[in-house]
Order: sequence, then structure tokens, then C-alpha cells
Amino acid sequence: MENTEKSKKRIGKLIVDNITGIFVPIINYLTAASILKSVIVLLAGFGVLDTAGGVYQIFYAVSDGFFYFLPVFLAITASKQWKTDMYISLLIPVAMLYPDLVAILENGKSLSLLGLTAQPAIYHSGVIPVLLAVGLLHFVEIPCDKFLPGAIKGFLKPIICCLVVLPFTFLLFGPVGSWIGSGLTKLFFLLYDWNAVIAGIFMGFLIQPMVVVGGHWSIVPVSISSIATNGYDVILPLLGGAVYGQCGACLAMGILYREKEQKTIAFQAALSAALGVTEPSLYGVTLKTPRAMISACIAGACGGAIAGIAGAHCTSFAFPSFITSVAYVGPGFVWFLVSMAVALPIGFVLTIIQKKALMKNI
Repeated sequence: MENTEKSKKRIGKLIVDNITGIFVPIINYLTAASILKSVIVLLAGFGVLDTAGGVYQIFYAVSDGFFYFLPVFLAITASKQWKTDMYISLLIPVAMLYPDLVAILENGKSLSLLGLTAQPAIYHSGVIPVLLAVGLLHFVEIPCDKFLPGAIKGFLKPIICCLVVLPFTFLLFGPVGSWIGSGLTKLFFLLYDWNAVIAGIFMGFLIQPMVVVGGHWSIVPVSISSIATNGYDVILPLLGGAVYGQCGACLAMGILYREKEQKTIAFQAALSAALGVTEPSLYGVTLKTPRAMISACIAGACGGAIAGIAGAHCTSFAFPSFITSVAYVGPGFVWFLVSMAVALPIGFVLTIIQKKALMKNI
């Protein structure tokens, strides 16, 4: 029994170390991009910047572009973490984000591959597909390095690696997030038709884990279609609490962390979440600290319940935050704001009261 517990702790530490090794090198840039994006959107919202002007277009491109091409950055850091050839690793996101393939697979169309069907999937901003692919690449490179003659290894190794890894990427790794997201979205509507509060708890708790696997992108076409058809959407208002639950958990971790660098990352992530972007908080803080992640998810569930009770709507597509709240003016608007305001201290308190348990692992 004791050996089993030790084994679980070793596996847990290995997972945390890998997450840290992959995301910490880019977390400052992730935070910078999220803050820049929020400021640009805010300035445009107040009419300071023209969305058709060069300043807005260029700076939005560099900030949003970082998230769009996140698989490229992750391929680099994952290749260093898992000791794969960086340039072969980069071939994976290059294929995933190639415009012709994006035009097919991210627009609901399938693609024939080796007699099988590559299902539609969202590859931009994705995390899980590229990490699974680089992880597989590590094991494919081992026999290539061992058995290929030096004279031909330079060009033959990339070919073999692509022949093995890319089919897995497009047939299995890529669609995983879409499958999960689509299934949870269908379950959400079943719950919403039965009880909006339960649906709010469900989505508020699960949306941030969905972000990790890329499942949240399945919500986008559903929400846009609902707004176009009905004039409003009921999913997005339930997610605001989850954003600020992450903010509260990161603030708590910023207080609890001992090391200055970790404190800085946590407080920066909290600022980013306060501006409506949770990737820095997820990848820089809460994923590494399951207790903080669960606290943030519980806070999100509380916020979702409040928005669900109020029947909050949004009338134009915008991921929830105080900055984008104008899109949520309408039924339940005040309670939508309350859902976010309440979730932040809940996430903070639920994390901080676990200080004793958390201090053992940070």
C-alpha cells in the first residue's frame, strides 16, 4: 500500500515536472500576449482605436497570433523537455496549421487519410494534439537513431517520423478535444432543458478543463449559430464565473508560493484572468496544483449556477469577462456580473484554506 502511494506521488511529480518544463519557458510571453490583446480590445471598445486601422490590426495580430500559433511554441518547448529533434517536432504544428488543411478540418469537413477518415477538429491554439504528437515522436526517434545509418539518417529520419506521427495526429490526437467538447455540449443542452441551474454548475465547473483539451472550441459555432438564429446565446454567460475562479485561485497561489519567480507568474496569471484570458493561469499555475484547479472549478460552478438562475443571455459573441460585458446586456445581466464577482473570492478562499496541504507540494 505504501509503495502504491509512493508510486502515485512519483507519477504526479513527473506530470507536474513535465507541465512545468513545457509551459514555464513561454508563460511570460503568454501573459504578455493576453494582456496586450485585452488592452487592444478595450481601447477599441471605448472608441480609442479603429478596428479597421493599422495599429489595431497589427497589435491584435501579434497578440492573438501567439494564441493561434501556440502549438508551434509548445512543439519547441516539448521537444526540449522530451529530447526530440526540434525541427522534426516543428513539422507537426506546421502541418496542423497549414492553411489548406485548416480550411478543411476547422470548417466541419473531413479528409481521407490512408483509407481512414480524419475528422473535423480545431488545431489552432490547441495544446493536447501537439503534446501527444511530440510525445509519440520521442518514441519513434529512438529506433531511428539506433538503426538508421548515419549517411542517410539526416533525411530519412524526418520522413519516417512524419509517416508515423502525422497519421496519428490527424486521425486520433487532433479530434480528441472536439469529441470531448461536442459530447459535453450536447449533454449541456439536455441539462439546460431540464434545469438551467444544474447546467450552469455543469459548464461552470468543466469549462476550464475543456480549455486544456481544446474542447471549448466546440462551443464557438454553437454559440454563434444560436445568436444568429435566436438573437442570443445561453452558454457563454454561464462561463464567466470560471474565468474569475481561476483569477481568485491564482491570487491565492501568488500569496502561498515561496519562490519569487512563482509568485510573479501567479500574480501575472491572475491579472490575465481578470482581463478575461485564462491560459496563463491554467498552464502556469492551476494545472500544476490540482487543489487550486479544483477550487477554481468549484468557483466556476458557483458562478454558473448564479447566471443559470438568472437566465443570463449574451447577444453577440464574446468570451465572458468584465471587459466584454457589454455583449451580455439583457436578461440576467446584473446577475451575470454578480456571478463573476462572486467566483473570484470563492476561488481565492477555497485555495487559501488549503494552505497546509498546498505548502507540502509548492
